[in-house]
Amino acid sequence: MNGFFNRILRINMNTKSFFYETIGDDILHNTLGGKGLGTYLLYNENPVNVDPFSPDALLIITVGPITGTKCWSQSRFGVFAKSPATGGYCESYCGGSLAPRIKGCGIDAVIIAGACDSLVFCIIDEAGVSFEDASLLQGSDTFSAEDAICARSRERAGAMVIGPAGENRIACACIKSDRYRSVGRGGMGAVMGSKNIKGISFAGTRKATIADEALLMEHNKALVQEYRDSPVTKKYQQRGTPAQVETTNKLQCFPTRYWQSGNFAKWRSISSDYMLENFDVKAHPCPSCFLKCTKHSIVKKGRHAGLEIDGPEFETIYAIGGLNEIDSLEEIAWLNELCDKLGIDTMSAGNLSAFAIEASKAGKIDFAIDYNQPDRTAEFYRMVAHRKGVGRVFAKGIKQAASELAMEDIAVHVKGLEPAGFDPRVLKGMGLSYAVSARGACHLRGTFYKAELSGEIDKNQVRGKAKLFIDYEDRCALFDSLILCRFYRDFILWDGLSTIIKATTGMDHSRQELARLANRITQQSRAYNLREGIDEREDRLPARLCKEANREGATVSAGDIATMVTEYNALRRSIEDEEKTQA
Repeated sequence: MNGFFNRILRINMNTKSFFYETIGDDILHNTLGGKGLGTYLLYNENPVNVDPFSPDALLIITVGPITGTKCWSQSRFGVFAKSPATGGYCESYCGGSLAPRIKGCGIDAVIIAGACDSLVFCIIDEAGVSFEDASLLQGSDTFSAEDAICARSRERAGAMVIGPAGENRIACACIKSDRYRSVGRGGMGAVMGSKNIKGISFAGTRKATIADEALLMEHNKALVQEYRDSPVTKKYQQRGTPAQVETTNKLQCFPTRYWQSGNFAKWRSISSDYMLENFDVKAHPCPSCFLKCTKHSIVKKGRHAGLEIDGPEFETIYAIGGLNEIDSLEEIAWLNELCDKLGIDTMSAGNLSAFAIEASKAGKIDFAIDYNQPDRTAEFYRMVAHRKGVGRVFAKGIKQAASELAMEDIAVHVKGLEPAGFDPRVLKGMGLSYAVSARGACHLRGTFYKAELSGEIDKNQVRGKAKLFIDYEDRCALFDSLILCRFYRDFILWDGLSTIIKATTGMDHSRQELARLANRITQQSRAYNLREGIDEREDRLPARLCKEANREGATVSAGDIATMVTEYNALRRSIEDEEKTQA
């Protein structure tokens, strides 16, 4: 099928063996690749009720039909597994340079089963897979591991790796690539670590045939001509995601002091303006991207002078900065790099350390830590990554830690995953997004903060909000199946998605057909949770957010969330019913 190789690489770590399997056009037609394919494989092949760390549990890597083409923002891959943080469906995506090298191996997906007796890394190219001893890399940070694995791999290889957190199966362990790029949420690094895989390198150069390259180039040209000088593009190019610090603080939805406030009094010291004035900043974009949102930063002053990092991004600034009231961007950058090296998701890390502060204040843990203490925060992250001291409790994730500490009343998470930097007491639609996302409190399944921050829909509206949210979520499901960068959502709407799909695969879908395809993908991710015992009763916000106003007085009730969730489910099911009627 155009846009694909119709081939899956299956790897068995028990026997250190591999084979290729043909995947039919019918499956690709109904899943589109990326998220659609990953969700289909996870649902149909991951054993029911399997422990995420069992050798029988699968780790699935996918690319999409646009991967490796000249399409704008094509350089992304997805990873799918049962989450050790939530016990349910997990998906995570990563940009950078690796995705075309994965697809270049002549594959649309990798399915990894089993576990090695000792630590290894895998080298994958167009000829197959080799399994190499990684014992000398045991305990190494992600930077060192990636350098070492790439040095021992094929020329121009790229790699995905884990750090100590992944090896130690920490619930918030991530997978890193290109040093600073992350397969961040849900504990994917821990699943990889449970298989005793330190890293995987890819060095493919093959290109899949696409249906109509002229049409794709025409779309590319039109896109850049219309949007390269737009205010949205300029904002990303000049300020990147840290621009959200100012926006969210002014609207009082920037979570601060472990969700007690929506405004950080010292937000200017961690803003994009501060970053541009006090760091050496230059763009470090993914391939095939004119937004250039990622900033490579060098700290110019203070005890961390000379530190280089991609970022910090908004979600890291919110979680490590706002929630922990760390008012120095230099310190946030340092903690960001520490988490990157340890292989910890910065969003979960910031939530966990702020929760630990509250636990310390309540006398629940024997570890003294307070707000705006970066050194103690760093020590906490090291303890978590290495399962030492108090870190043993928090290494299990927010849900289990809250249970063991008898602090469920203040723990902020949905299904075991912590929210992003948008307070749902202010942005009601984000409450819906957090509640219904299959992977837990997720902002990226719909990026609905964009609709509410821009005024496209009233942020206080409850009834009738689910319809627009589904439109956003459906487009995002298709983005993640192709796989497109989420930040192109303002530029590529339904007609653009149809054009890209037609140009790459040859499939000519109407908007209604695309919406049905997106609905099937989303509903299958939720069906995965249902079979694992996570039903619609979990589609809610934590009690604390529904019972406590933030310091600025913003509130959201459990009834508000229930109203939106009920409307959401009714609309999703009506799409299914309509499809069955027309079948």
